[in-house]
Amino acid sequence: MSNLSADYEIRRFQAAAKDDPAYAESVAWMRAVAFGFHDARRSDERVDKSIELQRTDGRVMTGVYQAGTVPCHSLGADVPVATFGTMTKTLNIGFGRLLDTRLVTAVTVRTSHRRRGLLRRMMGEDLALAREEGLAMAALTASEASIYGRFGFGVATSEQSMKVDTSARFRLNHTPVGSVEVAEPKVLLDLAPEVFDRLHRSTPGSIGRHEFYRQFASGSVSRDGGEDPKVKVALHYGPRGDVDGYVSYRFAGWSSTPYTMEVVDLVAATGAAYLELWQYLAAIDLVDRITWEEAPVDDTLRWALEDARCVEASEARDMLWLRILDVKQALEARHYPADGRLVLKVADSLGLTGGTFALDAGGGGAVVTAGGGGAPEPSAPDLELDVAALSAIYLGGVSPVTLAASGRILEHTPGAAFRAARMFAVERPPHCLTHF
Repeated sequence: MSNLSADYEIRRFQAAAKDDPAYAESVAWMRAVAFGFHDARRSDERVDKSIELQRTDGRVMTGVYQAGTVPCHSLGADVPVATFGTMTKTLNIGFGRLLDTRLVTAVTVRTSHRRRGLLRRMMGEDLALAREEGLAMAALTASEASIYGRFGFGVATSEQSMKVDTSARFRLNHTPVGSVEVAEPKVLLDLAPEVFDRLHRSTPGSIGRHEFYRQFASGSVSRDGGEDPKVKVALHYGPRGDVDGYVSYRFAGWSSTPYTMEVVDLVAATGAAYLELWQYLAAIDLVDRITWEEAPVDDTLRWALEDARCVEASEARDMLWLRILDVKQALEARHYPADGRLVLKVADSLGLTGGTFALDAGGGGAVVTAGGGGAPEPSAPDLELDVAALSAIYLGGVSPVTLAASGRILEHTPGAAFRAARMFAVERPPHCLTHF
């Protein structure tokens, strides 16, 4: 517990078991989150299930509570006026390297208590705690894009929505190497984590999944609460007979025009599995459209189709936001496909990890020398940027050349931004398939 002011106090706690006297505190926190995201009032059963998932993930709940007298008839002092949730998962930072990362979620501030520094205090304290625990990175997905840049977060991956015409126009230039079979949805309770782990280890930008996903993909829970009996599942079997991909999907109803199937979750550990799951979806009888809300921007399906116009995609939208907590540790954790030296002058408004850093990459690894704190500055900086911009380019999905042209990066040495682009490149376009 820490004092925020005479009017508020912050409390941090883990989700309590149902037989724990502290369970009511967890329930009140969950209801505050639901209110902040404009959800309908959740049933007791749905709240219980949500807290069970939170416990499985080891989430920490942070709440800001009114410390003084609460006005008559308003929500009681036991219901937080601001919420902030965290858990720790791995982030694929390229070339199969996984970095423990603090995930930030469930951020809300009640309308009547805004502009009082509540979010800044929660965010600052939690990021500092994560760094003290030895973590070099934090991540979040943002419902509002204008909030998190000031805390040092930068957009590192994007996603798009797709509508795919699966009428007679749909023809893939692909010869199947495996097979697809329909399965009972509940098999994903065991299979989904195994298949996703293979994708996770091969996809830069991927975040390790929390408990909700295997429950969601299998239809065991829905976003609206309770089971989803509409969910169907198909599995892809690779050439050796192992399951290396799956898709869970649901029919949009006979009122949809054209008749549409919605992808609930699509995970493929190989390129062939991905295309063959799409072949399966396109062959579903009576359906002429497949929709998917979490597709990669650099998607292979369009390039494999004889008629690429079968795919109608939305504009790219930001997905994963990263925030480096320790520049030296984060940069040394990466693999670098190109050798080189960069001196980076990094600003950090929260004071967690600013300074001048010399990055010397060779043979795939890197040594980072930090200036300040009594140590001499490495040399004049090649690039000057804030921690949000450095976080954005960290996964190779955002070009330093683009940020330099926009003014987000100051290039003191001509050509340094392009050198950074080569050094920070990853083996395939980054994509995050995990919302949190």
